[in-house]
Order: sequence, then structure tokens, then C-alpha cells
Amino acid sequence: MRFTLFFKLLSISILSFTLSACFEPPYNNLTNEQLKIMLKQGIPIYDVRRPEEWRKTGVVQGSQLLTFVDKSGRLKPDFLPRFTAETDKNKPVILICRTGNRTDTLARYLVEKLGYTQVYNVRDGITRWIAEKLPVVRP
Repeated sequence: MRFTLFFKLLSISILSFTLSACFEPPYNNLTNEQLKIMLKQGIPIYDVRRPEEWRKTGVVQGSQLLTFVDKSGRLKPDFLPRFTAETDKNKPVILICRTGNRTDTLARYLVEKLGYTQVYNVRDGITRWIAEKLPVVRP
């Protein structure tokens, strides 16, 4: 009886975990092709990496440079006040980082906690942009 119950609970846990990976995020992911179109439309893009990362790789032209977290992963105290002052929660905004992980966290927070309605995350970040030999500028 305990053995059967254990397997039922294990099966439910595995199913729940698997299904949770299938849900779409509360923001929109962008490919580089989609990013290029949105940039031509004048939609602001925020590169949330650290200054040493910007200097190392360059940035997408037109990027607003605003560091989200420090090297230890702690939120920069000026980030949210500055970001929310510069952006309108009802207008589109694009986020980019190195690989899309930091911006995934940020995009979720902006949508779920702050009520932003049009947040776009560059899938695979600047890494994919550079791999596709798309242009960067030095900050």
C-alpha cells in the first residue's frame, strides 16, 4: 500500500514538473529577426548586464545601459527606480542580457509584480546576436 502511494505521488510530482515547463512565460521572447524589426520601430531596448560585460562584447546599437544585478547577483539599488521612471508599463520595452537568464527573471517580475504589459526578452541574449554576426557598438 505504501509502495503504491509512493509511486502515485512520485508520478504526480513528475507530471506537474513536466507540465510546468510547457507553460508560456508571462512575457514575449524575441528572436534576433524579431528584435531587428522592433528596433526599427523605435521600441526601447535595455541592456541589463554589467559595465565590464558591455565593454567586453559591445552592445546592440541604441541600447540603454542599466545594470540589473551586481556580480554576486544582488539587485542594484538604483535599478528599479530608474527603470520605472524611464519606462511606461503600458508601452513595449525590450530586455537583453548575456544569455537571457537575467532578463527572464526581470521580465517575469516586471509583468507579474509591477504590471508591465508589453515586455520582450531577447532569447539567448547578446551571445546569440554576436554568434549570428550582427553588429554591436562599443559603449
